[in-house]
Amino acid sequence: MKKENYLRLIDANLNRLREGIRVVEDIFRYVYNDKQTALKLKELRHLSRLTNYIELLETRDVKNDVLRSSIKSEQNRTDLNSILIANFKRAQESSRVLEEFCKLISIEDSENFKYIRYELYNLEMVLIKITSNSK
Repeated sequence: MKKENYLRLIDANLNRLREGIRVVEDIFRYVYNDKQTALKLKELRHLSRLTNYIELLETRDVKNDVLRSSIKSEQNRTDLNSILIANFKRAQESSRVLEEFCKLISIEDSENFKYIRYELYNLEMVLIKITSNSK
């Protein structure tokens, strides 16, 4: 695999990870007014960075993304919990991809994304229970 291909994959997953965390963060910030949870999510989002931003940006090719169009399940959200769950899963899956592919670049970065993934698992378990009970 060419380096630019896996850098493109890393760039896409970094975007996906930060976007997923941001959606959950904003729900806890603006809907639930939960400063502590929003700050924890913000911390994880800020940890979701790599130092080679320009190199990653140069590999971005949105126009030729073969799965750019939304599928039916991505367009279907029934309530706030479905948005939370979808975005937790999005972020967890992306952090797993980043954990694996960063092993090609930096074990330290790989371990950082592993940490983020496990923090998201823990937050999801606690927060989904809380939000489900508040209905």
